[in-house]
Amino acid sequence: MTREEKKEIIQNLTNKINETSHFYLTDISALNAADTSDLRRKCFEKDINLMVVKNTLLKKALENSEGNFDELYELLKDSTSIMFCDTGNVPAKLIKDFRKKHEKPIIKGAYVEQSVYIGDNQLDTLASLKSKEELIGDVILMLQSPAQKVISGLQSGGGKLAGILKTLSEKE
Repeated sequence: MTREEKKEIIQNLTNKINETSHFYLTDISALNAADTSDLRRKCFEKDINLMVVKNTLLKKALENSEGNFDELYELLKDSTSIMFCDTGNVPAKLIKDFRKKHEKPIIKGAYVEQSVYIGDNQLDTLASLKSKEELIGDVILMLQSPAQKVISGLQSGGGKLAGILKTLSEKE
């Protein structure tokens, strides 16, 4: 690989890291070709960009990017692949599902919403994180609940009031 090709790869990785607020560092080295192809297909379906990268190039890209990734440098050993996604919990859910039949991918580390998660033991934590859309939905439901109770109370009270007025008007 020429120096220019390396610079281009580093620049592309740096741009991708700066554009995406979530990425996972994983190890998929023990997967055979069929399993790797299956993983790539599932990543494509979930809108996850999976790339196998050289550790030295990835380290330079992390150093050139806007965030602080010092904790991730020590994870750049052996085989490393990186998963980019717009939703923080989607790669963890995909990995968890894929590992029902396979031993890998193993999570080396993850960068989700400006937080660093290190180690494969964080898989359940990462999978249970709520996405931005899920959190917004929860807030909307919480805001709607009191309003729905007030409207329901007014509607039922209005029916009772109309019944009382009708009864009083019929008595005279």
